[in-house]
Amino acid sequence: MKINVQGLKFALYKMLENKIQVKKFDIISLLLILIFFGIDRISKISVIKRIQSEQGDIFLNDFINITLNWNRGIAFGLLSLDKSFLYHSVSAIILLIIVYLVYLMVISDNSGKVIISFILGGALGNVYDRLTYFAVPDFIDFHIGSIHWFTFNFADIFITLGIFAMVIKEFVLKKNT
Repeated sequence: MKINVQGLKFALYKMLENKIQVKKFDIISLLLILIFFGIDRISKISVIKRIQSEQGDIFLNDFINITLNWNRGIAFGLLSLDKSFLYHSVSAIILLIIVYLVYLMVISDNSGKVIISFILGGALGNVYDRLTYFAVPDFIDFHIGSIHWFTFNFADIFITLGIFAMVIKEFVLKKNT
């Protein structure tokens, strides 16, 4: 029995052509991810350079300082780990979550794509740092007097905004419809 490989390739191509259709909103979502990732990268690079040249923290006002902290944990420094195996395990789990978010983005409606773009842009920024520096540079130190919030970065802001918007969309807006 002879198999027509060219015919099989053509049939597979036609099946994929019908299934994978890039829509305008998919491109907009990709651009949003790249913009959020870019803002995060540029902010981290400029803060690292500035703090290294100033030889210390930068005091902006009574509520916000720029203080460089290398975070080996997850969001806001939680689960900071020094053990190599645990650190790489957490990194692998984060990568799996990113893959799952890409899947969710593909099957989401337009508002869901925008929301997930925030989360993915931030997550990719922090994963890039984890793979490059083996830590994430956090630098925004929000405080009121001597009470300080966790130090964070723009990627954390994008992730938080995306999760907040997702909760509102899923639990508040769906109840009203």
